[in-house]
Amino acid sequence: MNPIISVRDVTYAYPAAGHHAGTSEREALLNVSLEIHEGESVAVVGANGSGKSTLARHLNALLLPSRGQVRVAGRDTREVIHHPEIRRTVGMVFQRPDDQVVASVVEHDVAFGPENLGWPRERIRAQVRAALEAVGLWEERLRPPHMLSAGQMQRLAVAGVLAMRPSCIVFDEATAMLDPAGRRAVRELMRDLHQQGLTTISITHLMDEALEADRVIVLHRGEVAFDGTPATVFRRSEELRALGLDVPTSARVAAALRARIPGLPEHLITVEDLVAALETLPRSAEPATRRMDSPAELDIASPHPAAGSPLIEVTDLGHTYMRDTPFARRAIRDVTLTVDEGLAHGLIGPTGSGKSTLLQHLNGLLRPQEGAVRISSFDLTDPACDVRAVRRMAGLVFQMPEMQIFEQYVGDEIAYGPRLAGLEGETLRERVRWAMTLVGLDFEGFKDRLTFALSGGEKRKVALASTLALQPNILLLDEPTAGLDPGARHELLAHLQQLRAPEEGITIVLSSHQMEDIAALCRDVTVMSQGTTVASDGVSAIFGDADRLEAWGLAAPAAAEIATELNARGWSLSQDIIDEHQLVAALTERLAE
Repeated sequence: MNPIISVRDVTYAYPAAGHHAGTSEREALLNVSLEIHEGESVAVVGANGSGKSTLARHLNALLLPSRGQVRVAGRDTREVIHHPEIRRTVGMVFQRPDDQVVASVVEHDVAFGPENLGWPRERIRAQVRAALEAVGLWEERLRPPHMLSAGQMQRLAVAGVLAMRPSCIVFDEATAMLDPAGRRAVRELMRDLHQQGLTTISITHLMDEALEADRVIVLHRGEVAFDGTPATVFRRSEELRALGLDVPTSARVAAALRARIPGLPEHLITVEDLVAALETLPRSAEPATRRMDSPAELDIASPHPAAGSPLIEVTDLGHTYMRDTPFARRAIRDVTLTVDEGLAHGLIGPTGSGKSTLLQHLNGLLRPQEGAVRISSFDLTDPACDVRAVRRMAGLVFQMPEMQIFEQYVGDEIAYGPRLAGLEGETLRERVRWAMTLVGLDFEGFKDRLTFALSGGEKRKVALASTLALQPNILLLDEPTAGLDPGARHELLAHLQQLRAPEEGITIVLSSHQMEDIAALCRDVTVMSQGTTVASDGVSAIFGDADRLEAWGLAAPAAAEIATELNARGWSLSQDIIDEHQLVAALTERLAE
C-alpha cells in the first residue's frame, strides 16, 4: 500500500538572521525518513526543540526541505502547483490557534476553508455546524474569536480543519491548553476520526495521550530516535528519560511497584494491563484506609512550609470585558480567594471559567470593577494605589508566553526587567544566568538565540525566566507547564518547589489544567466554574471527590483515577491518594505478605 505521506532524507535548517553571535543556521531536522500510511494513528513525541513542529509543517508544505523530499499522496511538496491539493489532503491544527484564525466571527472562521474550496452554501452550513458541535462551540458561533478563552480558541482551530474534511489531520499540541473535559473530547474526536478512516498525527508531550496511537515516533535533536508501537517504545523507559521524555503514568507506577513486588509482570504500559496484573496478586484483607502523606510526585521530601498570614485577599470580585458596549461579556463574578504567604495555591476550572482574568487582577493588570483585591498592604480598589510597586511584588507569566516576549535575543529578553531596575554589568549577567538555570535553559547555549525561532516550550521557559529575573515576592503562573516536555516539566516543578521553601519564601499562585502539577506543588486549591469560585479546600479534599470534579468538567490526577478504578474492584484504598508516590505506597501495603 502506498503511503499517504513519505518523508525521505529530509534536512531543514532555519535561516540565519542578523549578525549577532550564535545566529548561524540551525538544523531543526537532520536526515529524517519515515512513511505514514492511510488510516494510521501516529503520535510524534520529543523534547522541546527536537523538531516536532518543524516536521509537522513539512507534512502540508508550510515548510519545504533544505534537502530531501516530502510527498503527500504522491505529490512533491516542493512543486508549488500541488500545494492547494496537499493542504486539502493534510489539515493542520497548530500549537498556537491564533495562527489559523482569520475571521471576526466564530462561524465565519470555520466556513473560511470550505468557502475557498468552492463548496455549495448548504454543504458549507452543514459542515460548519457539524464541526462546531463536534468541539462544543456551537453556542459560541456568533462571538468574535478574540473574545474566546485560549482553550476555546484551540477548539475553534480544530473545527476549522474538520470542516474541510481532509484525509489526514496533524494535531500540533492541540490539547495542550484544554481543560480535562475538553482534552477528553478532542481525544475522543481524534479516535472517532481515526475509526472513520482518517489518518491522524498527534504532536504531543502527554505520554498518556501518545499511548492511544497505533505508532509512536520519537524525535531527538532533529533525528528519529525510535519508531514503533507504544508497547515497544515505552519499554525503553531509561532511554526515553535520557531524551527528556517519560513513560505513561501506569508504566511508572508499574515500574515502582515491580521494585517492591517482584511477582508483578514486566512491560505493563496501560492502566488496563496494570489493573489486570494487580488483580492476579494476593493482597491483605485489611483495607488501607489511613490518610496518606503529603504529595511526593517529584521525589522531593520537604513538606509544605508553614502558612503565614494572608498575602492575597480577593473579595466578591467581578469583571466585565468591554463593559457598556454591545460586546460586553461577564468574565467573573463574586470571586473570593485567600492565599497565605509562603504557600503555593492552585487554581483549577474548565476553560473559560475566569482563571486568567483573576490572575490578571492579582498584579494590577486589571483593576477591580466590583469587589476588592488586596495584595499585601496594597489595596487595588484605591485609585492612588502604586500599581508599579504591585507589579514588582507580583510577577505574572502569561498563559501564552509569546504575548510577553518582545526582544530579539533570549538574553536581552530576560535581562530587560532587571536592567530597568538598575542592574548592569556582571551583576545583571549573573541574574540572567540564575533565572535561565532555574527554568532549565543553558546560559551559553540560549542567551544569543533568536526568540522567534524558539519552540513553544522554549518560549514558555524564556517568559518564566524573564519574570523570575525580577525576583518577585509573588509568582503568578498561568499554565506554566503547557507545552513543556516531561523532563522540562519535572525540572520546572522541582524548581518551583524550591522557590516556595522557607528560605526562598516566594508565594505561588498556579493555574493549570494539569492536575498532577497542582497535586505536586500546592497545598490548597480553589475551583472556578462559570466565572465564579465554587470551592476552596486542600488538594486531597478537592481531588478526592470524583463526582464534583466530573460535574465541574475536571478530573483527578492520573494516579487518583487509577486508585478509583481499583477501589471499584474492591481494593478499599485511601480516598486521599492524589499522586504516584501515594498510590505505590498504598498498593505495596496491600500486597505485602
